[in-house]
Amino acid sequence: MEIENIKSPQDIKRLDIKDLEGVCASIRAKIISTVEESGGHLSSNLGAVEIITALHYVFNCPADKLIFDVGHQAYTHKILTGRLDGFDKLRKNGGISGFPKPEESEYDCFATGHSSTSLSVALGLSTAAKLKGEHYSTVALLGDGALTGGMAYEALNEIGSEQLPVIIVLNDNEMSISKNVGAMSKHLTRLRVSKRYAKMKSEIKRAVSTIPLLGDGIIYLLEKSKKLLKRIVLSNKMFEAMGISYYGPFDGHNIRELVEVFSQVKNTKTPVIVHVLTDKGHGLNSAILDPAHSHGVSGAVKSNGKSFSDILGKFLVGAAEKDDKIVAITAAMAIGTGLEEFAEKYPSRFRDVGIAEEHAVTLSAALASAGIKPYFAVYSTFLQRGFDQILHDVCIGGYPVKLCIDRAGAVGADGVTHQGVFDISYLSLIPGMTVMTPSDGDEFRQMLEYSLEFDKPLSIRYPKSYSIDRSHAPIEYGKWEVLRKEKSNVYVLAAGSRAVDIAEEASSFVKINTVNCRFVKPLDEPFLNSINKKGNVIITVEDNVRRGGFGESVLSYLNSVSKNESAKVIILAHPDKFIDDREIDSTLSSSGISAANLTDIVKNLE
Repeated sequence: MEIENIKSPQDIKRLDIKDLEGVCASIRAKIISTVEESGGHLSSNLGAVEIITALHYVFNCPADKLIFDVGHQAYTHKILTGRLDGFDKLRKNGGISGFPKPEESEYDCFATGHSSTSLSVALGLSTAAKLKGEHYSTVALLGDGALTGGMAYEALNEIGSEQLPVIIVLNDNEMSISKNVGAMSKHLTRLRVSKRYAKMKSEIKRAVSTIPLLGDGIIYLLEKSKKLLKRIVLSNKMFEAMGISYYGPFDGHNIRELVEVFSQVKNTKTPVIVHVLTDKGHGLNSAILDPAHSHGVSGAVKSNGKSFSDILGKFLVGAAEKDDKIVAITAAMAIGTGLEEFAEKYPSRFRDVGIAEEHAVTLSAALASAGIKPYFAVYSTFLQRGFDQILHDVCIGGYPVKLCIDRAGAVGADGVTHQGVFDISYLSLIPGMTVMTPSDGDEFRQMLEYSLEFDKPLSIRYPKSYSIDRSHAPIEYGKWEVLRKEKSNVYVLAAGSRAVDIAEEASSFVKINTVNCRFVKPLDEPFLNSINKKGNVIITVEDNVRRGGFGESVLSYLNSVSKNESAKVIILAHPDKFIDDREIDSTLSSSGISAANLTDIVKNLE
């Protein structure tokens, strides 16, 4: 069957199992061609084609609930559920999202974009079915990387306790984005390469084959029932002890074997885990050989920006040569955050904690309390998961943890679940936290140098890339930098590289004073006092939501000190809503964070 003729999972249910291999091959080819053109998550999706096809062949979605962990492996699911027409514009405006999205299709039963949530969702939906007297299967598909996140174990504990029929499919490819770490990863590896199973299987085959007349038939029956043999030999004591029946491991690229095992567990009355082994990037040699770098592909259009992540990586390598107390920490994102070289040169001072941001923050706090200098490099959207740990474990103790917050601000293609537009707001409300934001790479280097001797909690937030480098005045705590001084009553307070670029572009059309607000917290109160005069206009610009952001902090301060005469304040920031725009420029423009809008505002003041 041509995948163009698949409008719903019902279409593949009419096929013979042997025909599913051709469907999988066509889907894999479509994923490769689309991602190479549009960008997206390549290796994770190539590894999950057979699993998802088999799940849709056996289960009856959308009545049955298929929950994805993270969701970046859901492309096959989208193709099989009637979204092929929008697939060519994957992760673009007007096309389909790169992650499950209920607003997009009834087959997407729950939105997701962060890891280790699927088991909690599956338990919730299974509980709801019981309370409402409904009958449907609940299937959670998660990778072994998700088991490095503590939330997964919280859910596993209750799943085993409640004994509801949650079906857990563990896609074990030894990878999340970076290679998986930790005890669970090692335990799963032991199951993959169990000599005990291989030896027993070989011995049984050899013994049975000598039985006259019956040998071949018995071998056939053993092959048909090898699921049971695997379960007996490789029974996972951890899962079994929690009350969850363990099946596997199975070949995650053998569609017939997957259909058989899913059919057998479909009507389970108690929780089960089906352990399947896959190759991340299956079907594309370059992705198999380097699945980490093939995890996220930029597509045909490349960014011309300079990388903040590269600057961080090079800086930490150089600083670590001089100071043996410097430690770099990542949560399964060594490549994205620029720490690959550090990991190679200083393996004893590099920590990849897996998909466990909460743990990474508290680990950093403990290291700092003992005199080590930890730098935790993390995407803004994922640091949200560590909010309590930042407040409770870092800031109450006042430990000098350095949070290097990558992908801050609008992120584009990954959409609503990955926008980094909240960090200024939630970090600014925590007592004792200092928040800085560089306007370019040269200033970022200065901030990192400054951080080496800064003995309190510190966050430095920055987007993926920047455009140009400028020369800057030395950093003084809490002091802003005037980049452009004009004979104008308009002061543009720009927080971050995108905001500064916007202000400088607007200055070609209108006269403004451009201020580089390198410290978001604390505010430069003396400078604000100096410009807080009647007749002056203060325009704040930030790539963050307005609520609780930089602009509202400025306004709140000025309101607290103003008498009768004060400057007018205008705030340019993202509105109080979730943003699913897939292009950074249009995200900023639609929020009014643009040189054109800034120019119009200033002209209308005249």
